[in-house]
Amino acid sequence: MHEDELEAVEDAHLRSLTAAEADGDERAVEAALRPKTLGEVVGQQRVRDQLGLVLEAARRRGRAPDHVLLSGPPGLGKTTLAMIIAAEMTAPLRLTSGPAITHAGDLAAILSGMNEGDVLFVDEIHRMSRPAEEMLYMAMEDFRVDVVIGKGPGATAIPLEIPPFTLVGATTRAGLLPGPLRDRFGFTGHLEFYEPDELDLIVQRSAGLLGVEATAEGTAEIASRSRGTPRIANRLLRRVRDYAQVRAQGVVDAVCASAALELYEVDRLGLDRLDRGVLDVLCRRFGGGPVGLSTLAVAVGEERETVEEVAEPFLVRNGFLARTPRGRVATPAAWAHLGLVPPAGTIAGDVSLFDE
Repeated sequence: MHEDELEAVEDAHLRSLTAAEADGDERAVEAALRPKTLGEVVGQQRVRDQLGLVLEAARRRGRAPDHVLLSGPPGLGKTTLAMIIAAEMTAPLRLTSGPAITHAGDLAAILSGMNEGDVLFVDEIHRMSRPAEEMLYMAMEDFRVDVVIGKGPGATAIPLEIPPFTLVGATTRAGLLPGPLRDRFGFTGHLEFYEPDELDLIVQRSAGLLGVEATAEGTAEIASRSRGTPRIANRLLRRVRDYAQVRAQGVVDAVCASAALELYEVDRLGLDRLDRGVLDVLCRRFGGGPVGLSTLAVAVGEERETVEEVAEPFLVRNGFLARTPRGRVATPAAWAHLGLVPPAGTIAGDVSLFDE
């Protein structure tokens, strides 16, 4: 995807209340809500147990932990876990991102300032430039990089020793990582979407930290519409808090939460305006499909990449939309969610795509 297309997708994410991405202002708010230790983390039990074992073993040996790769959709806590790794090892944390490392020299500058035991967190590591990637191989394995001075025949490679450190890489698209880079991580953890009861605990904890008075029914209502993502749950909590302060009695209960989220166009299953627009166009205008992605995007008035990257993942994951060789198809769940009955002879009417 080109840079301008990527920016358009990111802008669409930030416009949506249910987007899993976060902008700079929101990240500042998130910092106050992040767990500080593995014991405070809710959910991700398997990754927590595995990571806790890796860190404890490293502490007992008095050495830096193996390099860690964290993968999974945005908003599930990869940055939080990186911060916890540094805190558990009582080591400084240095943060950067793959898109910011455009040249090998950028990475060399970062690595040359590392001290023994430091934790380097690289977000969206799959977007790092290829020259920097190749330099990172040697740094991860041998704790050494070759800095090239000069150009052409007179160029000289100067070896630079790096103190042992721990690289924590985060990626939303692990499949884009080259095999040699993936193999150099000693531990790989994949974060899964959260269950509603886990999100409920997260909302309760965040409400306490924000000083929001909330009932058990109110936090459960927010959790059920949070698309399995803690970042979205915390964002919805803040919007419901605003509604409670302005239009209610300051208490977040089930009625208040439901009214607030209906106002912000987040329905009971977490679908927002764009999600419902895609399903509505697909079912009402095109009889459930199949419809090409470009046609679908034009019909909802959005960019092709926005529909594909922002709306489709959630709709496909929750069984509202199917991708077929001939185009996008609405499932029976989509028709039911819109309160419509699929016409006879459609895909949603249990007729195979290839039936004549």
